[in-house]
Amino acid sequence: MESKKKQIAKQLVGIERYNPDNIEPLVSYVDFQAREPAAYDVEANLALLKLLQFNGMSKPDTQRKILLKSLTALPASDFTLCKCLIDETTQHHTVVARILKLHDDLETCNFIGFWLSLRDCAELVADIVGFEDSIRRFICRVISITYQTIDKVTLSELLNTPVDTAQGVANLGYWIDRYRWTDSDRHVLVSNHDDSIKTKNIVEKISFESVMGLMKL
Repeated sequence: MESKKKQIAKQLVGIERYNPDNIEPLVSYVDFQAREPAAYDVEANLALLKLLQFNGMSKPDTQRKILLKSLTALPASDFTLCKCLIDETTQHHTVVARILKLHDDLETCNFIGFWLSLRDCAELVADIVGFEDSIRRFICRVISITYQTIDKVTLSELLNTPVDTAQGVANLGYWIDRYRWTDSDRHVLVSNHDDSIKTKNIVEKISFESVMGLMKL
């Protein structure tokens, strides 16, 4: 992945960044990213979107993949950067509008609403390998900094891992173990935030010259 990323970066140096001959190789690169969960290159994707915009072109399927891959990079602001390079007409297209809704749900931490929205447009992410697990990683990060203890049913709803089947229980257990949370019957101990609080001495250095004016008042 890194060698491919460096190769693409070399193709986008200087004025070559605006060479329309780079469009098709970059489109193929987006397809590669969709197939590989660990592959993601926001700089190349932004360059492609800029090329399409500069040349008055539209590639809806590629733009869809770019937007969805940028969602997997949350909490980074990649999605907003990519969206700004997609014209307003395309943003009103049904497919893009649905992706924008998914982003809004995630940005507002409406995770249950996100999974419901995704259920209605599951075909949009079918070719983005590892998409759902990438979103679960983001949700787990939010949970880690928000909760000390969380009801297990609530956790399963936030991660969309129903616990009414053996597979669902196993899936939930995987995320609990991955983030080193503690399974405690009907609750999950996320972390003890008190242990992570560290005192810090704050020393303010104020020079005599900086207050001399005040002393004269």
